[in-house]
Order: sequence, then C-alpha cells, then structure tokens
Amino acid sequence: QVQLVESGGGLVQAGGSLRLSCAASGSIFGISAMGWYRQAPGKQRALVAAITSGGSTNYADSVKGRFTISRDNAKNTVYLQMNNLKPEDTAVYYCKVGVQNRDYWGQGTQVTVSS
Repeated sequence: QVQLVESGGGLVQAGGSLRLSCAASGSIFGISAMGWYRQAPGKQRALVAAITSGGSTNYADSVKGRFTISRDNAKNTVYLQMNNLKPEDTAVYYCKVGVQNRDYWGQGTQVTVSS
C-alpha cells in the first residue's frame, strides 16, 4: 500500500507564492511519474504539472512560466512551486504518484488566491 501526504496549501493574495509538497511512503518501490492535479468547484479534475522518473516535465498551458514541478527521489517527494498566483488558480490540489502500474492519489490540499 502507498500513502501520500500533502502539505503547503493555504490562502494567499494574488501575485503571491506557495509551495506544495507530497511525500510518499509505504510500498513505494519503483515510483514512476509524479504529478499535481487540481479541481475547482464545478469543474473536473485537471492536470497541472507532471514529472517522470527521468525528470522530464510537462505543464498545463495556464501555469507555464509560473509553476515549477520537481521531485526528490531520495525523499520520495514531489513539489510544486507556484509563483504569481491568480484567483483562477483557486482549487483543491491533488498529487498523483505512479507505482508499479498503479496510480495513487493524495487527500488534496486547498489553495485559495484572493484578488
């Protein structure tokens, strides 16, 4: 079994920054891709950013140039640095980790950006 613990969400003013963390533990041999998704009220969950085991990244167009995803393989942790936040970034952010062809989700962390 794999457990994911997220942290770093909160309330911030537009233009501010937050850093999300997601630490994996348990049966985590062979972590592949790690990523962040978000879900705003009334909308579907959507990809924000992802990073492969080799370090390749991809981002949603709406966050390119503002968000940076990274991972620390020694700590089994994925990060999302969010800069120049906008009110439209308000959502619950979820991390997703792939382990041996299965996907695991974190519990979600709320990010609220005030205008």
